[in-house]
Amino acid sequence: MTRIRNSRRGGALLAVLWLSAALSAIALSVASTVRTETDRTATASEGLRASYLASGSIDRAILWIQWGLQNYVNPDNSPRYYRAPMPYLRFNYASGIAVVEVIPEGSKININFAPPQQIEALLVASGANPMDAAQITANILDWRSGTPGPPGLGFMNPDQTFRPRHASFEEIEEVLLVRGMTPDLFYGRFDRDPQGRLIPLGGLRDAITTFGSQGNEIDVNSAPPLLLAAIGVPPQSINAIIQQRMIVPFRNMDQIAPLVAGTPAAGKLQVATGARSTWTLRATARIRLADGRLSDLSRTVSATIAFLPQQLAQTEPPFSIMRWRDQAAPAALLTLPF
Repeated sequence: MTRIRNSRRGGALLAVLWLSAALSAIALSVASTVRTETDRTATASEGLRASYLASGSIDRAILWIQWGLQNYVNPDNSPRYYRAPMPYLRFNYASGIAVVEVIPEGSKININFAPPQQIEALLVASGANPMDAAQITANILDWRSGTPGPPGLGFMNPDQTFRPRHASFEEIEEVLLVRGMTPDLFYGRFDRDPQGRLIPLGGLRDAITTFGSQGNEIDVNSAPPLLLAAIGVPPQSINAIIQQRMIVPFRNMDQIAPLVAGTPAAGKLQVATGARSTWTLRATARIRLADGRLSDLSRTVSATIAFLPQQLAQTEPPFSIMRWRDQAAPAALLTLPF
């Protein structure tokens, strides 16, 4: 009788242990799920707030540039809001911080008018080998030409639904349809530096436009690193140029000369100080957390804005939004002056 009673007690104890283990596993799973969902909700909330902060900074930058074009200045003649060339506008809010890149479309290469040598150099700087770069360049020229080239040229494959338009590019994203073009070449990619850290490499889309002029001038205060590399600026000089223009923009060619002396780019750069009509404003924002630190998460919004000529500036509003991107890819975040 005692043996049967002890056996029942042992079975009950074992059942309790198994039940405790099962409940512990369930509790651990629930706790892990709750923590994951809490982190996900916090990240989504921070991302949404950062997106709104970036969008609002675009609107504020438009207003500042508009006032800058109207020559609002301080008593010492320094710009109260904006004066070209200013490659960055920094906005510090109670809820976070935003950096707006002011990128004149006229300082990029117009893909509809660029000569083959410029396009090929950009493709090589984007990571294409010279043979592929030459072929893609020929396909781009065929796409934008008024007359069809040889069969099989200019589009991705013979079965593609959308054939070359044989007309000007209306949007730079159309370049992705050109035969040989890849997302890495167009959007850029990441590589590792000697220390093993990921570094962003620019893509073709950072250096081309459909809004810019037909000129070949390169504005040193706004040209992306890819474009500087394509015209022959060495890497160490590119880093020096970017660091300098983040602090204060270049005002004359004498400030640039020591950085590009003896390079192929010596005669290809300029300092653009005049007013521009079309800009891309790219705002990257980070919110401020409850403890005052900036969030590691950032969001980027961009817009291409055309400001109306002075004689038409009486209209309301005196500008036109050509394109708006709610989820724009930022420039090299490592170089933004946060």
